[in-house]
Amino acid sequence: QSQLVESGGGVVQPGGSLRLACVAPGLNLEHGALGWFRQAPGKEREGLSCIRMRTGWTTYARSVEGRFTLSLNAARDTMYLQMNNLKPDDSAVYYCAAKAESFFRCSMDVSDMDYWGKGALVTVSL
Repeated sequence: QSQLVESGGGVVQPGGSLRLACVAPGLNLEHGALGWFRQAPGKEREGLSCIRMRTGWTTYARSVEGRFTLSLNAARDTMYLQMNNLKPDDSAVYYCAAKAESFFRCSMDVSDMDYWGKGALVTVSL
């Protein structure tokens, strides 16, 4: 069930930057978590980053740490993924996902998430 909406995908050259945004209208995530995932053709969906809403605790996958940054706007109703120094291997459909309740940290496990967006395509190419 898609209740999140991603935006900001597109085509960028290697070394360039993009910022994705995600909104979750109608979802109460005060005690939950949000995350960014991606799926390249022929590959499994992988977790990139997540944030526990109550504490702001954030973590990143090794493949993107130092290049990607997850953030929330001041109203905490929009999540962003700033992607810098993009590489061709970063080309994929990017998804945001939400977990309704998160009691400890946050999860980047696909099977843990309760709600998904439909995805935004990011292509890194000359």
